Amino acid sequence: MAEAKNGDTVRIHYTGTLSDGSVFDSSQGEDPLEFTLGSGQVIPGFEQAVEGMQPGEKKEVKIPSGEAYGAHNDEWVLVVDRENFPEHIEPEPGQQLELSQNGQSFTVTVTEVSEDSVTLDANHPLAGKDLTFELELVEIV
Repeated sequence: MAEAKNGDTVRIHYTGTLSDGSVFDSSQGEDPLEFTLGSGQVIPGFEQAVEGMQPGEKKEVKIPSGEAYGAHNDEWVLVVDRENFPEHIEPEPGQQLELSQNGQSFTVTVTEVSEDSVTLDANHPLAGKDLTFELELVEIV
């Protein structure tokens, strides 16, 4: 039976959980995720886990933060004075905003709001977290 290898396009069902067991993403009830191994479309640890699987195979894999979204970088956390925050936006913790700087756009998450300031975090929401995935290789396309 064929094994998934670099360059193959694969279709995967997955459920991703954090160390506390909470689900952060899943393809259950949806079409399988389709991507090409070796293309960098998914995090490195996920791609490595799929390589070598056979259609119909299921497995659980734990991916450390370094092979997922990397470490949380404190330099990417910014505290903005409320007076410098756009008046038309009422910030709330968990809210995601799109910022532009030097012609580049990036997403930040509001992590804290006080009377005087708003704390924004440009790290990926899963940065610094170890991830666990339940994987099922549906097919090699």
